[in-house]
Amino acid sequence: QVQLVESGGGLVQAGGSLRLSCAASGRILSMNTMGWYRQAPGKQREMVALSTSGGTTNYADTVKGRFAISRDNAKNTVYLQMNSLKPEDTGVYYCYGFVTGLGSRWGQGTQVTVSS
Repeated sequence: QVQLVESGGGLVQAGGSLRLSCAASGRILSMNTMGWYRQAPGKQREMVALSTSGGTTNYADTVKGRFAISRDNAKNTVYLQMNSLKPEDTGVYYCYGFVTGLGSRWGQGTQVTVSS
């Protein structure tokens, strides 16, 4: 079994910052792509930021310049630094990981609420 466990969500005022962390554990040969998706109330889940094991990153246009994804491959951990947060960033943030040989895995989600 492979588990992804997120931490770091919470309530913050607009303009503030939060840092999310996600650690993968279990029988992991290696993690390929890791990253973050989010789902706002009444909306579909959307990609926020992804990072390949080789260091290539991809961001949603709505977060470029404000969010930064990073990872520690030795620890199978991915981070999301979120700055200049806006109320529209509110949602449940899900960690995503593609485990070599096993496929996609998701975390349980962590709530991020940005008040105006």
